[in-house]
Amino acid sequence: MKKTTPSLSPKKATSPQKIRIIGGNLKRMQIPVADVPGLRPTPDRVRETLFNWVHHLWQGNYQDKSVLDLFAGSGALGFEAASRGVQHVQMVESHPKALQNLRETRDKLNLPQVRIHSHDAIKVLSRMDASRFDLIMLDPPFNTDLLTQVKPFLGAIVKPGGLVYIESEQTQTLDSPFELIRESKAGMVFFHLFEHISDV
Repeated sequence: MKKTTPSLSPKKATSPQKIRIIGGNLKRMQIPVADVPGLRPTPDRVRETLFNWVHHLWQGNYQDKSVLDLFAGSGALGFEAASRGVQHVQMVESHPKALQNLRETRDKLNLPQVRIHSHDAIKVLSRMDASRFDLIMLDPPFNTDLLTQVKPFLGAIVKPGGLVYIESEQTQTLDSPFELIRESKAGMVFFHLFEHISDV
């Protein structure tokens, strides 16, 4: 999926110029990837696995769901969710070039349910007291402390029974009220799905 922090060994040639949507109404549609250092779209196989998990847990019901793609980058995860019929997708991205690419792609695909915010992710989270999401997708730049900064906010913005997806260069944990329900690895990428366990 993304990111805007430069990697230690940038390899622009390894970043695809376009990625394809895996499922939903926009299946096989291609979306462009902005030429931004460190931007790392979530691979097809990982996105397919994630949304297979989500599809099973939601029993294929996306219509009433709200999703946050916090480090949107290429928009791979957020557009995938929109393609499958999610009611509302909120993307957050601060890099101007990536941001322009996201807006152009949203308009081209005619996805009015996708809102795109041009802000720093941590600042957005700090202003989200009343917001609740069914799924939060986190794929920040690797080799940063962004996940550590984000984790304290999650309990307040995920609905009970909601999900948090984390993609990282290393294994991840979340404290209560979250429970790890799925995890896998593709190459050097670890990805996890946590559920907000309600006290009720």
